[in-house]
Amino acid sequence: MAAKNAQKGERRIAIGEWRLNHPVMRLPLLFAAVFASIHLISHAQAPGVAPAPSAAPPAATPAVVPPLEWHDVKTWGVEGRAWPEMERLRWFDRFPAAAQSQVTPKVWDLSRDSAGMMVRFKTDAKSIWAHYVLRSDHLANTNMTAIGTSGIDLYGRDDHGKLRWVGVAKPDTKEVKQAIVSGLRSGMREYAAYLPLYNGVESLEIGVPPEAKFEGLAPRAEKPLVFYGTSITHGASASRPGMVHTAILGRHLEIPVVNLGFSGNGKMDAAVGEFLVKIDAAAYIIDCLPNMGPADVRQKCQPLVKLIRAARPETPIVLVEDRRNANSWILPARNKLHDDNHAALRESYDALIKEGFKKLYYVPGDDLIGDDAEGSTDGSHPNDLGFVRQAAIFEPVLREALGWKP
Repeated sequence: MAAKNAQKGERRIAIGEWRLNHPVMRLPLLFAAVFASIHLISHAQAPGVAPAPSAAPPAATPAVVPPLEWHDVKTWGVEGRAWPEMERLRWFDRFPAAAQSQVTPKVWDLSRDSAGMMVRFKTDAKSIWAHYVLRSDHLANTNMTAIGTSGIDLYGRDDHGKLRWVGVAKPDTKEVKQAIVSGLRSGMREYAAYLPLYNGVESLEIGVPPEAKFEGLAPRAEKPLVFYGTSITHGASASRPGMVHTAILGRHLEIPVVNLGFSGNGKMDAAVGEFLVKIDAAAYIIDCLPNMGPADVRQKCQPLVKLIRAARPETPIVLVEDRRNANSWILPARNKLHDDNHAALRESYDALIKEGFKKLYYVPGDDLIGDDAEGSTDGSHPNDLGFVRQAAIFEPVLREALGWKP
């Protein structure tokens, strides 16, 4: 009996040792040891002394600016800056100073953005820099990045004569001095830099290495396409300034462009029309329906067309329906608004044609940004895909209006 009890005791000891040594059974002991260590360390600190803060991350090393020659773009001019002979409060304002007392305060404020402006130059530089000061330190919008809102977007002409994307300035402060691109292939070529869409510019210089050749290219003498519209024309929500349909069309058609898009405030205003007719345009494109209702369209469309036609009897005028919101397929009220707006514009167009107006053209809106609901950022404003689609629908109409081959 005693022997059996001794054997049982030995088995209990062996099982206990197995439990103690098994990795799973050790975990509670390990946690206990860790918490005990933390407790001792915290009590070892002197009263009233906070734990030492963690080391701050090293400060970012500022970009080293190499020796550069800077060229002020005002010395040769930018495209998209209409009425160059008229006084301006700021050189890069879209409207001249005289407009301040004529247009609404909102339109005036929005006109101080540099949307649609583009500067051209030639260089054989291996790197191209931009130094510019923005009007506002509000660099980005909720539906647009800082690059689209406040960046400089650079294109270069390739060996086949086509303008293709090269690089962007990525603003993070109100004053920007940075390389747009480095390591460029050798050779003299033309470049086009698009200015910010939703910010104004106080000054802009292009920098190249001292040994590089550089030539500023004056604005082209051809008559421009003049777009009057809403936030979409203004550029929301392109990822880059060169991705707005107005800029895309300017490249495809090789023609200067004036962008008079005013976010939330493109409403076929006669006061804006009075300035439109001061531009000797290749064509006027009126794209205001996203900011209007059917009653407004019926009230204001025909008077605006007649105002333009009286001053510019031979210039084509293009009327554009509003795009359908990408999610209007599931929003009956929104879809009906598009239906009603389209009907109102079509009525106005038909009435003008019946009166004998010539050189009047029409762009339907149903598929402007596509029919798959993938062409917008927020339902209303096109993304880059939507802008490419919109440009593709505009282009044949504009070619016809200009009398060009399809």
